[in-house]
Amino acid sequence: MQFLSGCTEKPVIELWKKHTLTREDVYPANALLEIRPFQVWLHHLDLKGEATVHMDTFQVARIAYCTADHNVSPNIFAWVYREINDDLSYQMDCHAVECESKLEAKKLAHAMMEAFKKTFHSMKSDGRIHRNSSSEEVSHEFESDDG
Repeated sequence: MQFLSGCTEKPVIELWKKHTLTREDVYPANALLEIRPFQVWLHHLDLKGEATVHMDTFQVARIAYCTADHNVSPNIFAWVYREINDDLSYQMDCHAVECESKLEAKKLAHAMMEAFKKTFHSMKSDGRIHRNSSSEEVSHEFESDDG
């Protein structure tokens, strides 16, 4: 499956609408996104900025696309995640975070691209990826669209 620039725009607009409609308090939902070579952790923070016990984990190998280029807000970093269902079918879910600045969103996109590269090279050297095409062509699929 190939993703084109702008493919996250519609889901991000829907997420943005939900976010602005459900904002009953003046405090934004705080979270810390930690991008590592094999996993992305979304730590949820309380109103004091301290980590709660709730954390979402995403496997980098299942992130199909990411971008920091959105018309609704330049501060949004979004990614498409391949969620595997109980019956082993999958669905593509869009996740997004609002960053403090456009630069922070772009930095997350670059960090994700580096995580893709490290994960891909590790999986290739472990023999978990078998492709006939060259490594450069395959690793190009993992590049982010950060504008």
